[in-house]
Amino acid sequence: MTQVDVKDITIGPGAPLTVIAGPCVIESRDHVLRMAEAVRNLGEETGVPVIFKTSYDKANRSSIHSYRGPGVEDGAAILREIREEFALPVLTDVHEPRQVELIATVADVLQIPAFLCRQTDLVLTIAKTGRVVNVKKGQFLAPWDLEQVIGKITSTGNEQILITERGTSFGYNNLVSDMRSIPIMKQFGYPVVFDATHSAQLPGGSGDRTGGMREYIPPVARAAVAAGADAVFMEVHDNVDEARSDAATQWPLEKAKDLILQLRRIHEATGEMEKL
Repeated sequence: MTQVDVKDITIGPGAPLTVIAGPCVIESRDHVLRMAEAVRNLGEETGVPVIFKTSYDKANRSSIHSYRGPGVEDGAAILREIREEFALPVLTDVHEPRQVELIATVADVLQIPAFLCRQTDLVLTIAKTGRVVNVKKGQFLAPWDLEQVIGKITSTGNEQILITERGTSFGYNNLVSDMRSIPIMKQFGYPVVFDATHSAQLPGGSGDRTGGMREYIPPVARAAVAAGADAVFMEVHDNVDEARSDAATQWPLEKAKDLILQLRRIHEATGEMEKL
């Protein structure tokens, strides 16, 4: 299986667990800079490589009244500042092909949102940047269906690919995490990430916003690492009840260190078992 390098972080077989963490959306410049510093500190305190994530525009909110973020121009400037000030690799999602060129200059990993993973023009435009591509498996896809999306990315010559599992639609307003998808998708030859926080969502479950079951984030994250996930994606916030997006499923910053240490131990134990 291919290893993927994000700056000085290697993700894949034989590499340490990587954590991708940060707030759902840029709520303000000051807040996201504080969160970036906190995520950097989490990496130092746990010994786990970290990639900072946040969004400049949440273009897929439930309601027209939902907060989306500062937009592409202001968001790009803030992402550049985070990358330079804290020396952190940065991941952000891109919703439109016309935004890709600018965002590729300020982010190390370009993420294809789950709802858009079959949008060919978006996938190809992102892949052609040569940046690491993190493609989220749509809630409506079986794990083996993602092979066709990977084919679109590799058609551009880009082999720097991460695949993210984020749950599968299970009836109305519910998701289920099928841990079989992790070894299934690893057969495609690229590292697999588990999105622990979006997998705990109840899409549209609160009417005009997405609900969720935050209490189930630790067990599904632990299960995913035991199943072979190479990295864990989690949205974290220093005041989850006041978060302006996905408040129900962001993980409290003050609890993140303990969870990351648990995941690190499971990943190390799983690695030892695979050697037997």
